[in-house]
Amino acid sequence: MSLRTPLRRTVPQARHLAAAAALAVAGFLPGVAPAQDLTVVSWGGAYTKSQMLGYIRPFQEETGLDLNVVDYDGGLEEIRSQVLAYNVKWDVVDLELADALRGCREGLLVKVDPGELPASPEGVPAREDFLPGSLTECGVGSVVWSTVIGYDPDDFQDAPPKRLEDFFDLRAYPGRRGMRKTPKGNLEWALIADGVAPERVYQVLETEKGLDRAFRVLSRIKPYIVWWEGGTEAVRLLQRDRVRMSTIYSGRAWEANTNRGVGLALLWDHQVWNMDLWAIVKHTQNLEAAKRFLRFATSTQSQARQAGYIPYGPVRRSSQPLVPEAMFSQLPCVGVKWNSSFESSR
Repeated sequence: MSLRTPLRRTVPQARHLAAAAALAVAGFLPGVAPAQDLTVVSWGGAYTKSQMLGYIRPFQEETGLDLNVVDYDGGLEEIRSQVLAYNVKWDVVDLELADALRGCREGLLVKVDPGELPASPEGVPAREDFLPGSLTECGVGSVVWSTVIGYDPDDFQDAPPKRLEDFFDLRAYPGRRGMRKTPKGNLEWALIADGVAPERVYQVLETEKGLDRAFRVLSRIKPYIVWWEGGTEAVRLLQRDRVRMSTIYSGRAWEANTNRGVGLALLWDHQVWNMDLWAIVKHTQNLEAAKRFLRFATSTQSQARQAGYIPYGPVRRSSQPLVPEAMFSQLPCVGVKWNSSFESSR
């Protein structure tokens, strides 16, 4: 069409388009899906399954809202693109702590008032019930999880790896290594394996010299690294013998062992703790529904129910005593760091 062509339709054309639009909204046109009330974005696999069973399906049943659950591999790129274009398709996103903080600073997320979050069943306000650091300006904590080292014990019958340094020791433990395609965790582990005390890791990483040191350690094993992005990939790398050891999410390994009999062994030495938070994308057209979901998903009961399907630690103190007994031995060491009373009571 030329730019000079008048933008007009004939009456029959206009009626046809109006009818088509009405049918599309009603969901009657082939290939056109009806609009969802809310789009929730998470990490897929066993983790999303735990959310579905723990509180997404219960939320749908209680509210009657229709949820579209989407998988992603983390990061802010897609959120940034949607917000800047004012074309927001994602309403609520499960973010790692660093991305939740960065996204808030960039103005990509909606600010959260802790006063609007549900109190514990005993009436403890959310501000006091959530563990330190799990309520941020734009995010509400959901779980604490760990990245550990996974391996097939059949490959190491004589001398299984016992410490983090073994992951970087290609002479004593030859073979390929699986690593998540991110600097997070990898840089810290590289420095610890090179002799840096854990309490000094971030002080060292703040310097150019420290960064260079970490990358030198990683460079030594670089030819043997197989990079992964999604948590399910790490399990597959080990299951299909593509690597001898891999960094892996502890909960994904538990699910593979428990539900599929994969038989992975885990090395918890210097496990890397991280936290996931729920956040609402700025400019969402479903703000009230998104807030309603956020309140439901981060309630005491919801966090405890999720822990019944994957051994990640809930960040509400009132949820911790409700975690099924069978999960205790597989939980990240939340109690040692943040809530010693919970850990000692077990």
